[in-house]
Amino acid sequence: MNDQELFDRMSESLYSAVLSDTLDELGYRNQVMRENINPIDPDWVVAGRAKTILSVDVHYLPDHPYEQEIAAVDSIKPHEVVVGCTNESLQNGLWGELLSTASKMRGARGAIVDGLIRDTKKILELGFPVFATGTKPVDSQGRGLVIEYDIPVKCGGVLVHPGDVIFGDRDGIVVIPAALAEEVFRRALDKATRENHTRDELLQGRTLRQVYDKYGVL
Repeated sequence: MNDQELFDRMSESLYSAVLSDTLDELGYRNQVMRENINPIDPDWVVAGRAKTILSVDVHYLPDHPYEQEIAAVDSIKPHEVVVGCTNESLQNGLWGELLSTASKMRGARGAIVDGLIRDTKKILELGFPVFATGTKPVDSQGRGLVIEYDIPVKCGGVLVHPGDVIFGDRDGIVVIPAALAEEVFRRALDKATRENHTRDELLQGRTLRQVYDKYGVL
């Protein structure tokens, strides 16, 4: 299964809770980012491979403040999801309309930022899924500096490696280690199917005990 098919099917058929449950069953119990990183449109769903970017707070005006930021965005590959680590900075809006536009045109599927963003009206009009902790209209120049990309980062409390699979919806963001992606997809799809059967039979009047004993999901 190629990346486009995998991520399209994940977005259409799965949700963060069933992916988290599946990772729990495989012994990976710390794969969900903190609950304060949310989509600016609650209906947005994103799935793709992690494109990691690391930004740090600064308190001076560098000579070339956007050098690494531009290089990072210009190196995005199709079906990647930007994972912007700011160490939960409150100093500036790392992500905005122009980075979203450039990323979308490079083939990115969305962006996750463990900090603040800006230009949300334009991002909503663009239809590019962005998740963040909040908004702040100030520029990053002299406040935040991208220092590296395509490296492991800790985002929302989860260690993310380049190429890991990121899935986000209104309930949260799940990080799936790259080597487990297809196994997690298959197991989660099976679990989601059993949950659908459980819901249908509950609506028919069967008891929770009856359907749990039959399908083993809750």
